[in-house]
Amino acid sequence: MLEPTIPALKEWASAIKALETGRQIMVMRKGGIVEETRHFELKSPAFYLYPTYEHQRKELIKSSDQSYVEESLAEWVPEASTIRITAYAEVTQDLEIRDQEMLDRLLDFHMWTADFAEDRLKWKRKDPLHVLILRVYLLKEPMEIPVLPEYNGCRSWISIPNGPVPREMTPVVDVADFDERVQKINEMLKL
Repeated sequence: MLEPTIPALKEWASAIKALETGRQIMVMRKGGIVEETRHFELKSPAFYLYPTYEHQRKELIKSSDQSYVEESLAEWVPEASTIRITAYAEVTQDLEIRDQEMLDRLLDFHMWTADFAEDRLKWKRKDPLHVLILRVYLLKEPMEIPVLPEYNGCRSWISIPNGPVPREMTPVVDVADFDERVQKINEMLKL
């Protein structure tokens, strides 16, 4: 009998740390190089956050947020046979950003430098940059899962073992604060 699986979004470990502390409530996606469809698709409205380490670099992060990169890299063991999952997320909005002016309005809401965000927007120019607004939860008991070969590569989505469900979780940001932040983001984008 196959073990049940659940989707996980691969994201920089430093970005996951920023989400877990409430520093930000968004991630930006264009899709990985080996995406099945060659562009990003929201495959699930809820998922675990699977930390990645290889591409994150301090110079791509605002100086005020570079500690997230340092902290995540200090924990990283490249040859580890397991990885720790500590957070779960629900997408409340999938915003499609198509121009630099819209992207610039979001600068205060995330950890990435303006140059890095601009590079993400310009890559695969015909595709929008997806800004996912996430309601993030910390798992009461983090999961240790094996690092499998199919998790490697530049792809956004993987399927990981679900284990016992439901897992106890605590929201990172309370409802009122989250709603206020979402409202500010929508006002900045004039949505």
